[in-house]
Amino acid sequence: MEKSNSVRKKALITGASRGIGRAIACELASAGYDLYLTCHKNIRQLEEVSRGLASKYEILCRCFAFPIYMEENVLEMFSEIQRLDVLVNNAGISYIGLMTDMSYSEWNEVINTNLNACFLTSREAAKRMIRQKSGKIINISSVWGSAGASMEVAYSASKGGLNAMTRALAKELGPSNIQVNAIACGVIDTDMNKCFSEEEMNDLIAEIPADRIGKPDEVAKLVRLLCEGNDYLTGQVIALDGGWIKH
Repeated sequence: MEKSNSVRKKALITGASRGIGRAIACELASAGYDLYLTCHKNIRQLEEVSRGLASKYEILCRCFAFPIYMEENVLEMFSEIQRLDVLVNNAGISYIGLMTDMSYSEWNEVINTNLNACFLTSREAAKRMIRQKSGKIINISSVWGSAGASMEVAYSASKGGLNAMTRALAKELGPSNIQVNAIACGVIDTDMNKCFSEEEMNDLIAEIPADRIGKPDEVAKLVRLLCEGNDYLTGQVIALDGGWIKH
């Protein structure tokens, strides 16, 4: 028997129009979650994803399009969300180039999207989860948040901040039975990595013990495991990189 809307769990996934976010939306939809999905500009693509999932899995999907670091937009979105079981902070951007060539506005855009937005969404989600005495916050991070990457200083800084936020927030929300974890992704087959040439990608793959790059579906399956798995697992930054980076 199909679960009623009031019984089905609710998940918010940021940056869900493509790549890892889209894969996570598909995975949680298949598990019967109602979804709140965000994107920045690709609203038509996001709505297409939403319609397909709603039809296939008989769930409810609601789409929002705005810069995820805009507080007024985040608050307006959350005014429509009374209950939330899972928050996946996935939206992210990168800047590849020398830090000395980077403008302050470009720096701010990366930090705003990858870190400040996670503060806004996590703050509002936590208010609802604390009332429920349950919830999962899952941050999609990167191995560069721990190791740092030349030519990606802002991205590395934002993900390093997100890792620290994950550990700290897990301690703060633990007494309310809310688990906070991060997935530190290695090289995943997404549009973010399309900037690399075939030769550069082959050089990267040669460094990865698994001898391949990761798939968005593999990240999504780990997200689902964190949603439905051990409630004692919290405050962890879990590397998903095929054994690439020594942590």
